[in-house]
Amino acid sequence: MVSSADPAPSLYVAREPIFPRRIKGKFRTLKWWIMAVTLGIYYLTPWIRWDRGPNLPDQAVLVDLANRRFFFFMIEIWPHEFYFVAGLLIMAGLGLFLFTSALGRVWCGYACPQTVWTDLFILVERWVEGDRNARLRLYRQPYDLHKLRLRLTKWTLWFLIGLATGGAWIFYFTDAPTLLRDLVTLNAHPVAYTTMLVLTMTTFVFGGFAREQICIYACPWPRIQAAMMDEDTITVAYRDWRGEPRGKLKQGEAAAAQGDCIDCMACVNVCPMGIDIRNGQQLACITCALCIDACNEVMDKIGKPRGLIDYIALTDEHAERVGAKPKSVWKHIFRPRVLLYTTLWSGIGLGLVVALFLRSDIEVNVTPVRNPLFVMLSDGTIRNTYELRLRNKHGDDREFSITLTSEERLNIALEGEDDLTVLVPANETKTQRVYVTAPPGSAAATAERTDLRIWVADEGSTDRISHETIFNGTGN
Repeated sequence: MVSSADPAPSLYVAREPIFPRRIKGKFRTLKWWIMAVTLGIYYLTPWIRWDRGPNLPDQAVLVDLANRRFFFFMIEIWPHEFYFVAGLLIMAGLGLFLFTSALGRVWCGYACPQTVWTDLFILVERWVEGDRNARLRLYRQPYDLHKLRLRLTKWTLWFLIGLATGGAWIFYFTDAPTLLRDLVTLNAHPVAYTTMLVLTMTTFVFGGFAREQICIYACPWPRIQAAMMDEDTITVAYRDWRGEPRGKLKQGEAAAAQGDCIDCMACVNVCPMGIDIRNGQQLACITCALCIDACNEVMDKIGKPRGLIDYIALTDEHAERVGAKPKSVWKHIFRPRVLLYTTLWSGIGLGLVVALFLRSDIEVNVTPVRNPLFVMLSDGTIRNTYELRLRNKHGDDREFSITLTSEERLNIALEGEDDLTVLVPANETKTQRVYVTAPPGSAAATAERTDLRIWVADEGSTDRISHETIFNGTGN
């Protein structure tokens, strides 16, 4: 029993730094390749050029906030087409559900930015300070000139990586060569420097110091993933029925009663999260599979079969315990939950592709002027006014002709134009005021409402679109 005089117990536990050991194997090699590809895409994409003509930027991937457009190679997304971005975000979420339900946290273990940059920072740390044992000794020794030199070297390299990370991010929002020149000559906008500094420091802190704490405490996905997984999900696990009872490697008759696990701690020493996979599935496990490579290496050395730690499903565990043959990998993957996510993901993707190819290069939005609804001219003509927003998505100026169709007799005229054509600049939206009139005493003039359709045609192509609206009459 705790008396009132006793101090309250602390709920805070100081972080124990994790120093993963270097390991070789097929999963470690796969992670190196994924890290190289993802970082290469991130850092190099802003520098890829794409010729769109004289009136458009030549950066292949550009979020043009000033002109409120997004360019992705040959695709151009306008602000009113944000549903494409929303569709891609939904696909990303469904893709995460899909891969998690099939293979566990493969995103976390192989492609998550936190994982990729942490891997890169650990690689730099290993180059500067040595492998696990050397880093442990350095951590425990007091600061001296040698330790300070290694620390400053490592932190400088981390900072440069963070600086490149922040710099690459802002290059996506404006012309990269121009911005780079402005940054170097100190002529860039303060927002650019501020954004770079924030991203540089977050990368430096998250990848260099926080590491596994971001995955455990800051990221919500470990707490959500359980809803995506079931007993057929393939994930990293320890075959305890084969490995136990664990113990130091023995020879002769004593070895017969021992499991394959020799308690070498290799799986723990290579884990970037610092966990012991032999304790079962844990929130901190990102299924990076490095423990598989480490264990397989040890099994090869002691002459035991590989796979003591491996990708396995819970249903396979039950089968293997009783000596039955486990399911094939494809039966685990192609099950109703995975097929449902695949269908939803594919359906949204197909819908976006169809919408992308069906959209027109010209658009019109018609807004009737409601104040007043109509004007009666001196000769009795009834006039309605409309605001047309004409959007030209082509890379050159286009002449748009404007006409109307209706069951009643109506006339159309353009404000400031002698004929029914208007010039719309390349990749811009132009507002044009339009007047529609009904002769005195006509059915449209005396009716309360008359349906009509305004047509816009591109004189330089076969593109033609329309917009339905109404003509307001006197109603008597």
